[in-house]
Amino acid sequence: MAVINESHPEEFILLGFAGQPWVDLPLFIILLTTYPMAMMGNIPIILVSKLDSHLHSPMYFFLTNLSFLGMCYTTSIVSQMLFNLGGSKKTISYLGCAVQLYDFNTAGATECLLLAIMYLDHYVVICRPLSYTLIMNQPICLLLVTILWLTEFTYAVSEATVILQLPLCGMNKLDHLCEIPVLIKTFCGEKEGNELALSVACIFIIAVLCLILTSYTCIGSAVLKIKSSKGRKKASSHFTIVLLFYGPAISMYLQSPSSNSRDQPKFMALFYGVVIPTLNPFIDILRNKDVKVTFGKLVRGIFCSK
Repeated sequence: MAVINESHPEEFILLGFAGQPWVDLPLFIILLTTYPMAMMGNIPIILVSKLDSHLHSPMYFFLTNLSFLGMCYTTSIVSQMLFNLGGSKKTISYLGCAVQLYDFNTAGATECLLLAIMYLDHYVVICRPLSYTLIMNQPICLLLVTILWLTEFTYAVSEATVILQLPLCGMNKLDHLCEIPVLIKTFCGEKEGNELALSVACIFIIAVLCLILTSYTCIGSAVLKIKSSKGRKKASSHFTIVLLFYGPAISMYLQSPSSNSRDQPKFMALFYGVVIPTLNPFIDILRNKDVKVTFGKLVRGIFCSK
């Protein structure tokens, strides 16, 4: 393959698991199975949260946003991977790479803070129940989510745009997906600012996680006083979702751009794009009795109308 001199090539070659071609078929089958599962897990949450007035609460409002983010992750990543794994062409167009980068970056940055807001909601409902309706009312929740989306969209798009303006360095090959740590290795030019932004993002993620863990000590002490096992299971489910997101995120961003580890980021991308969006609905919300009852009514209404 000749060295590419142009700043913006027409397409990128995705290496994937080129050294382990036997992985392609099992991975294709896994993705073909888990993608519909992720969709079937997240779409009902959005539908029942909107259709049932009993579920018009801050918790379900935030979970609707989380489900939408999970669908964005999955569709952006899995659709391209299925196309590449199912055929002989292992490429992605420059435009497709840019769209994937914007989507992945925006969804990741937004989910980071959305989980923190969800944990604030969880903290208030357990530790400050008498003040809950005052602190987490509908206008405040709507304002928080609006500011969150606008801020993170602006940050993510700005950072991704700066990355895409860098000239290509060498061959037009990417290890796996179009995400910032991967592109930093591929592009040349003044990358110090981008690497600094990556480090700042990592510090920010750790800071948010520390804040959540600190508040969890208060939640934990309050949960221990709850006599019902339902409350304790609910708290542990929220904590599991937080660890699923922040653990791999910190691991990925702490990795140096010059690191020789090639397979770890690929598995991390699969974890983010497939595992988390698939597990999130089943960890907590789809076990909720209200959601199951409402979804059952919705399904019965659809079939009875026919």
